[in-house]
Formats: sequence, structure tokens, C-alpha cells
Amino acid sequence: MSAADIIKDLKSRKYKPVYLLHGEEPYFIDMVSSFVEHKLLSDAEKGFNQTVLYGKDTDVMTVLNAAKRYPMMADYQVVLIKEAQEMKWGTEGDDKKSINPLLAYLENPLNSTILVFCYKYGKFDKRKKTYKAIEKSGLVFESASLYDNKIPGWIEGYLTERNYKIGSQASAMLSEYLGNDLSKIANELDKLMLNVAAGQEVTLKHIQDNIGISKEYNVFELQTALGKKDVLKINQILNYFEANPKNNPIVLVLGNLNNFFTKVLVYHYVRDKSQQNLAKELGVSPFFVKDYEAAARSYPYGKTMQIISYLRQYDLKSKGVDSLTDHGGLMKELMFKILH
Repeated sequence: MSAADIIKDLKSRKYKPVYLLHGEEPYFIDMVSSFVEHKLLSDAEKGFNQTVLYGKDTDVMTVLNAAKRYPMMADYQVVLIKEAQEMKWGTEGDDKKSINPLLAYLENPLNSTILVFCYKYGKFDKRKKTYKAIEKSGLVFESASLYDNKIPGWIEGYLTERNYKIGSQASAMLSEYLGNDLSKIANELDKLMLNVAAGQEVTLKHIQDNIGISKEYNVFELQTALGKKDVLKINQILNYFEANPKNNPIVLVLGNLNNFFTKVLVYHYVRDKSQQNLAKELGVSPFFVKDYEAAARSYPYGKTMQIISYLRQYDLKSKGVDSLTDHGGLMKELMFKILH
């Protein structure tokens, strides 16, 4: 069951007495949590029937006291525990429910209470009796991180749901630039949609104008130019970076180049070099596979290993270790070593 499925059930008033939302990806947990907090009860009902607690500031008995109350002038009450990973859940003894009163409640929860635990940035231990009790009496949702090659599709889906379109090249560029932090991506897309009319296609120019990625001079074009050993293009991009340091910080550029050449190294190891398999093994959109193919031809295995070593050295230099050279000079030095 996905986060969207849970919300669909909640909208239909198909409630479970207990929810455990856990996993590495906080975006989907926040998505369900926000709906529970803002949409489940009416404003009139919230005053007496909604309790929001935070894990580090609460304990088991506080949760239980809230959960065991009956709703007032409503059919249900909501008890929402945010940052539940920071809560002390209590010990689990062998067949001694008194040691952990929370476990006793979870095995027989009130149907008039909707108790929601938001356990973020990690998985709840599935061996725990607490987990098994929630799984039996309520609903457990694991919010898994998306692989990098799934992010462009997620971006396209996010915009489609809001009556926008985006091309594969533009979604792939956004994915590479913004990484796999879905909350960050959603925030940037929301800002982008403020400047694009509904129903229109989000283009590379929209991205350039609103998110700060130049269509011609960005780290992805630099990667492409490096793969082709296009010295003129590389120098043009470096000059643009030097003139616009805020939009192209060296830490971000070096991080992207390290990811790029690490994937080039993976390319050398992969036996099945079909586009579909390479996209899967490299964790990228099929749109970018050709760039890795070109780079692998330009940089054999040994040279790729050497480049990764250079990138680590220049990452330290960019932070002031054994270097007084400005960032523009460091990038030019690094490019010379990569190309020769």
C-alpha cells in the first residue's frame, strides 16, 4: 500500500486504530502525517479530539493517556506522534505485558482512537512485539527511498497530478541537479509551478529561469563535454561557473563529478551493456546512458580510478587543505589533470 492509497482510504473514512509510518524516506511519511493532522477532523472537532505529540518530548504513558480517551462530540479522536523514532518505547519482556503497557494497548486498541506513529529516517525493528502488534491490529507503512533512476518518473507523476507536463530531458536534468531528496524536489517543483501556467509543459528554459540551472552551462553539460573531451566547451562552462559561483558552488560540482565518474567506473564492470541494463546498474535515466558510454570510451578503467582520486584531492583543496588557490583556479587545474 502506498502513501496515496492510505490517504485515499482516509478520505473514504476507512480508518485503522493504529498506524506505524516508518522508513528512510520522510516525504511519504510527512505526506500522510499532514493529511491526518489537517484533514481528518473538522476544525470544530480538533479542539477536543486531536493531540499532537513529539517523540523527544513525550513518553509511553503520555501516549497511552491520550489514546485511551474517548472522543467528545465526534466519532473519532486523533493522536499523532511526530518524530516517533526519538521516543522511548519501553522494554519488551517475555509474556509480561505489565512491563510495556503500550504493547498491551496496541494488541487491543480503541476503535474510536486513530493513533499514528511517524517513525522517520530509519526502519522500525520488525522483530519487535510492538511492530507485530501494530501489523495485526492496524496498518504498517514502510516509506522506502526511491532509487535515483526512479526520480525522473516521480517528478513527471508529481507534475501530471497537478495538470502539468514535463519532458524526459527536463525531468532527468532536475533529478540529477536536485538529487533524491523528495521534499526538496517537491518544494522546487511547487515554486516552479507558480511561474508556469497550468496545462503547460515545464521546459528547460523554465528550469533555467526559476531554479538556476543554465541550459548550456551546468554540471551535466560539463559531464557531457568531459565525456567527449570537448576542451572548448569545458572552458566555456568553467568560465561561466567562475562568473556565477553562487549558482555553481564547487562542492556541488565536485560531488556531481564524483558521482559521474564513479558510475563510469561501474560501467567498466558491467557485462550486459544494453541500454536498459546500464540504466538499472548505473541508477540513471536511460536518457543519460549515452554520456557514460562516451566517457567510458574516453577514460579507460585505470584513468577513471585516477580521476576519482583527483576529485577527492581537489575536494580537500576546495576546503582549504594544502591549497590557497581560488576555486576557479582549482577547477581549471583539475580539468587539465582529468583530460591529460
